Amino acid sequence: MKNLLLSLFFTLPLLAGEADPAATSKAAADNFLASLDPAQKSKAALPFTSDERENFRYTPRERAGLTFKEMTAAQREAAMALIDSALSEKGKLKTSQIMSLEGVLAEIENDPVKRDPGKYYVAIFGTPGDPKGWGWRLEGHHISVNLTLVGGKYVSVTPSFLGSNPGEVRQGAKKGLRVLAAEEDLARTLATTLLAAGKTDVIFSDKAPAEILSFENRKATALDPVGVLSSDLTGIQRSALLTLISEYTGRYRPEIAATDMAKIKAAGLEKIRFGWAGGTQPGEPYYYRIQGPTFLMEAANTQNNANHVHATWRDFTGDFGRDLLGEHFSGQH
Repeated sequence: MKNLLLSLFFTLPLLAGEADPAATSKAAADNFLASLDPAQKSKAALPFTSDERENFRYTPRERAGLTFKEMTAAQREAAMALIDSALSEKGKLKTSQIMSLEGVLAEIENDPVKRDPGKYYVAIFGTPGDPKGWGWRLEGHHISVNLTLVGGKYVSVTPSFLGSNPGEVRQGAKKGLRVLAAEEDLARTLATTLLAAGKTDVIFSDKAPAEILSFENRKATALDPVGVLSSDLTGIQRSALLTLISEYTGRYRPEIAATDMAKIKAAGLEKIRFGWAGGTQPGEPYYYRIQGPTFLMEAANTQNNANHVHATWRDFTGDFGRDLLGEHFSGQH
């Protein structure tokens, strides 16, 4: 099961219309639903108005949807094609590696029931292609990928969460694997570079909080303004900050990521803040956040002796496509 899931991420061709994520997602969702028997479909297909659609979770628990372990090989291929319709190659790699870490945890904890790479759930909300709105979700331990599609072309991809436990695999066949290495290394390099340049305000606390502060909240709100403003950075430093931001937006296909990055910049690139808490040496507990007028990105590595990473991206008005849905219905009336 584990090896099959991982191989599927990188063997499927893109569907026709690959330049249009909304059309590609619709085709993939239709194909996935058509592959299911009635009992499976009752699990995987939920109303768009279901409260479950905004039940954002990344901790280990039972979820709504159909798990990969409940699917046939052909159905898993169809589910992977749906995921492929939204994620970039980088995003697919990270997602597949996070799933594989459940196998690592199963060996470390001797608990293959709790730690099961096949226990990731796919759910489709509403009727694929419905211009009033529909969506789909891939979710399980340390993964929450949420897509909302409105008007046949507008796509929302937040909330977006990826986590990694272990942050670095230190034994066994996957020794040395760091799934979220870029999210950590780019941010640490930026923080230490700013410190070396005399921008000591980048460190807002010597102690890192125990967890990302937005946690599993269904609605994200702006946190205290901390750290340094983008307007106070040099061109090179600002470029490094944008590279870090793109590590989050770049989980998704380039055409989706470009739209999200444009939205972030349009809201005021100079208003974005970057702040760090905790130690700046590898292995020390840390937390950082990037916050702009419209969005929040947080990462924390404090649990399990600072070897357990959480990295989230939230949009204050756009999570679950709330802004797109509001604009669509106001335009209709």
